[in-house]
Formats: sequence, C-alpha cells, structure tokens
Amino acid sequence: MNKILLLLFTFCYIQMAAQQVLSEAERARVRDEILEDRFTNLLPGIMDETGIDMWIVIAREYNEDPVIRTMLPATWLNARRRTMLLFYRDKQKDTVERLAVARYDVGRSIRSAWDKEKEPDQWKRLVSLIIERNPRKIGLNFSDDHNIADGLVKTDYEAFMQYLPEKMHSRVVSAEELAVRWIETRTDREMVLFSQLVSITHNIIAEAFSEDVITPGVTTTTEVEWWMRQKVTDMGLDTWFHPTVDVQRSQEELVGHLYSFSGRPDDMVILPGDLLHCDFGITYLGLNTDCQELAYVLKPGETEAPAFLVSALADGNRVQDALTSNMKTGLSGNQILANSLKEARDAGLRPAIYTHPLGTYGHSAGTTIGMWDSQDGVMKDDGENYPLRPRTVYAIELNTTVNIPEWKRDIRIMLEEAGYYGPEGFRYVNGRQKELLLIPRVNPSQGN
Repeated sequence: MNKILLLLFTFCYIQMAAQQVLSEAERARVRDEILEDRFTNLLPGIMDETGIDMWIVIAREYNEDPVIRTMLPATWLNARRRTMLLFYRDKQKDTVERLAVARYDVGRSIRSAWDKEKEPDQWKRLVSLIIERNPRKIGLNFSDDHNIADGLVKTDYEAFMQYLPEKMHSRVVSAEELAVRWIETRTDREMVLFSQLVSITHNIIAEAFSEDVITPGVTTTTEVEWWMRQKVTDMGLDTWFHPTVDVQRSQEELVGHLYSFSGRPDDMVILPGDLLHCDFGITYLGLNTDCQELAYVLKPGETEAPAFLVSALADGNRVQDALTSNMKTGLSGNQILANSLKEARDAGLRPAIYTHPLGTYGHSAGTTIGMWDSQDGVMKDDGENYPLRPRTVYAIELNTTVNIPEWKRDIRIMLEEAGYYGPEGFRYVNGRQKELLLIPRVNPSQGN
C-alpha cells in the first residue's frame, strides 16, 4: 500500500509541475481574456489621455504592424489579407467602438464592419466609417522616435490619404504616444502572469547552471546554450533570442561588451574556478522575459565562492539599487541614466547601464535608460525624451567593472532582471540574484 501511495504522490507531483506551463488551448483562453480586458479597461483611458478619438491600425498579411500583432486573438497567428482595425472613442457614451474593415470578425473583441458585396472597395468602406463618426483626431502608426509605433507602411499611408477627403487631412496625426502606451502598459492580471514567467526563467537558468547540465572539464559553453534552447522547446515555450553563456577566469583580460553577443569563442570548456554568465529569456502568454545571472564553478575542496566574487556581485546589486531608486514618474530615460550613473560613481563604482522596456516585445516600446554604447544618453530616434510612466516593466540591465587583485585583472558583473514600475514605485517582478549559483551544489551531509 505504501508503494502505491508513493507512486500516486509522485504522479500527482509530476502532474502539478507539468501544469506550470499551460496547454495551447488554455493559453489561448487566457490571452483572449487579457486582450478583452485591455480593450475594455485600458484603451479608453489612454485614448483620452493622448487626445486621439479614432485610432486606425492597418497591416498586410506577413507584414504586420507591431501594434496589430498585440491586438489579434490567439487563433490568429498573422493578419489576414489587408487587415484594418478602427477604434473610435465616444466620451459622451463612454464607449470604444472596435471595428474591423475585414470579411469577418477579428476574434470576439472586434466585429466586422465590411460587407464586400455591398461595397467592394475596402478603402472606401473604411473612409465611410470615418466620415460617419467624424473624429477630431485620426491617429495612424507612424513615428520618428519609436520603431514599434512606426508600423504603417508607405503604400498603405498613401492609399489612406488618397481616399480620405482632403478636408479631413489636417486631422491625421501620429499615434506614437498612444501606440507606445498600449504596448508598454501592463494590467494587474498580466503582472500576476509576468511573475510566473520570470520564475520559470530563473528555474531554467538554475538547472542550466548546475551539475545536472555542467560537468566541469567536459561541458562547453555552447552545449549549455543549446541545452537551454532545447529545454525551452521541450517545455512548449519559445525564446525571442538565442541564449548566450560566457566565461571569465583568472588567465584572461577583460573584453568589450560585444564579447557577450558576438565575440565569444565557441565550445569553450567550462573549468573549476570559472565565473559563468548567461543571457536568457522566454516568450509565453504574449509576454517576454530577459535575464542575466552568474554562477561560480567550485574548485576541489571549495564549498563556497571566493569572497572577492561575492563582493563583486554585491557591487552589481548596488548599481541596480542606484538605478531603481532614481526611477521617477515623468523623468526621461536620459535623466534617469545620468542621475543613476552619478550616484553609482560617487559610491566608488564603475557602472554601465543599458535598461530597456520589456513586455509584449523583448526590446519593447517605452523609456530607454541608456544603451551599452550610449552611456551619455540615447538620441532622438531612440526616444530620448519619452518619460517614465507607471504600470510598466523594464529589463534592469547593467554591469559594473570590478578589479580582482587575486586574478590580477578586471571583471565585469553583468546582471539583468525584470522590474516593475508601478503607482507605488519600483519592485522586481520575481526577485533578483543576490547570491552566486554554485556548480556543483554544495552537499552539506558530505561536507562538500
């Protein structure tokens, strides 16, 4: 009987663990519920705040506007033919009308408003809907500063302006701020899910940086990268970039930032005494994570990381604190960057900060706080003046350079964690790394 109970317990545990990632049907249900919530409870407010009472989003199949991709139901993997969405805000009625100039409804949230038999010309039907509603401002997705808000292609813009009555041309404006607000703002339910995404990400990294995957002297960095990719696939998830794993050790000089992205040697064998670093993220439920963590490979006889590496990680945490304490509503990314770098440098640190919005896209729309090659601030086409707003998520990505006398060299402590800036201020979505992962894990019962 005890064996049967043990088997049942094991089976139930495996089933519970498997439920951490939803089935495709459950994911579709959740994503569509979130989308309906965003249309109903988020869109009206940001249309009012940006002063646009009609938002038109147009895309052609396989050439999607980045915004329209966030508005399609879970069963639509792409736009179909030419997809035209029209959102009309009537403040007096407190409604947002959601229409598709398409042959069919776009999911359950957007109803079709085009009968091709009555009006064969799709553009004429779109313009008739505009004239009937007579909006004050017509927002289109074109932008100098934000790539994600610049999804309207030239041919569609020209066709739209050709069909639109000339007397209404002056009402056409960039929907840049509206598009960015739609992309960057997270709802309460999305934040519950975001915490689960980041937890899954942390768990995959913890397994990758363990003796279950790494055998020092045998396993290479490239093998760990592909293990992470395969793990994501086996879990039924996606990743939005290829993972990277790199090594810092006592025999080498500090290299440039590009090393982690394109200059790493392939198949570098992982050895005892190495400081490992990874850059890894997943895509799930329409959201993305982006995480960088560190691990130390124990030498024979060691039961903990050297004190100088523990101290170096603490310096990385101090740079994180300098950044997150300076995140204030209304400040631009360049202002936050300058204030944070000054605070960290005044504390004797050697920081670099390159924090980006995170959410619907990995490199998403919103406030850019530095780039690794722009530590004096980003330029106009990177949204230099866009302010920090609440209910937004960022990849708190940065590093600090630390001199290690024991290794006779500098090392770079590179960290990245998802952080949420809400009405009450900043918090990490699902914690942050404050201790080095150890390979192998210490076994207290054996004293090693």
